[in-house]
Amino acid sequence: MIVFFGARLFDGERFLDDHALVVEYGAIRALVDVAERPRGGEQVDLGGGILAPGLVDWQVNGGGGVLFNAEPTVAGIAAIARAHRRRGVTGFLPTVVTGAPDVLAAALAAAGEAERSVPGALGIHVEGPFIDPRRAGVHPPQWIRPMREADADALIEARAGAMVVTLAPASAPLPLIARLARAGIVVSIGHTDATAEEAATVFEAGARAATHLFNAMSPLNSRAPGVVGAALADPRVVCGLIGDGEHVHPLACRAAIGAKGAGGIALVSDAMPPAAGGPDAFELQGRRINRAGSKLVDENGTLAGAAITLIDAVRFVATTLGLPLASALTMATLTPARLLGLDGRLGRLAPGFAANLVHCTGALDVRAVWMNGRALADDGEPR
Repeated sequence: MIVFFGARLFDGERFLDDHALVVEYGAIRALVDVAERPRGGEQVDLGGGILAPGLVDWQVNGGGGVLFNAEPTVAGIAAIARAHRRRGVTGFLPTVVTGAPDVLAAALAAAGEAERSVPGALGIHVEGPFIDPRRAGVHPPQWIRPMREADADALIEARAGAMVVTLAPASAPLPLIARLARAGIVVSIGHTDATAEEAATVFEAGARAATHLFNAMSPLNSRAPGVVGAALADPRVVCGLIGDGEHVHPLACRAAIGAKGAGGIALVSDAMPPAAGGPDAFELQGRRINRAGSKLVDENGTLAGAAITLIDAVRFVATTLGLPLASALTMATLTPARLLGLDGRLGRLAPGFAANLVHCTGALDVRAVWMNGRALADDGEPR
């Protein structure tokens, strides 16, 4: 038994003061008044700060110098996991972007194995190749293509744990979208020039998310609401939002969060290899990507993912946007867990949930992380 006390507890939706968290056998047993906490076992006085559920990031391309597309292996996923784990991310989806068919096949196989063997690896996010070349961003156009029946079969067969598939309505027939959704895959609209009406049809077919809202999608205009408008207006849809202050203007972030609430926005890092301690430059499918200030760009100045981790996005929402810290934390814990169908075991401090925990200072600097009640060692692995 481990008893944590001495910090404010954030349970996924609200703060609890003067409470203690009791952990046993890797799971949360109880939240109790601090004066009534059990006195046995290991007593951990956190000495202030915030104890929250471990962060859940559903769009992680890389980190710590590793790019999943370049290393679509279990070892690659494990290295990315270690890098982000030290920054408070205890659950994530390694994200494979548009590339050669053998890269996607290797990534799917590796993610299936990693979901069983790598702490915090929850499945996979497949971002492309079933997107719209008109909104390709840095995705290589030679590999963008429509989804076929065999592609849907392969995705459904490969699913182990959580799976998100980002696609464009122009590249995926509605019957295939419906098949993926019925199979438990989270279908997300992204990299698309669809109209609002086309997006609404895809949501009716079972899509439940929008990938990196505002970026690489048709914008919101007064008489052409686009994918942005359709996603903001549909209460069933959870919108991913890159909280780095570069991909989305702060006012647009405030507008989106105001429209959807903390339950409708799931923060993401969209992290690339420079995140979580990696170098400032890397190769993305033959192109050199460089850090320019706080953003990552290719030689043409096109944004190419982000250099943040999810705790940076939480800090951005709470400080730069000035929104309630509870809302910022919800968007990085409970909301993404719900989107992925994992809110029965992740994203909350509640009895029966995994004891995946992050202890932060009031300034949201990560002090310590636990995976299933086990503290991380210096190398990012649970002791």
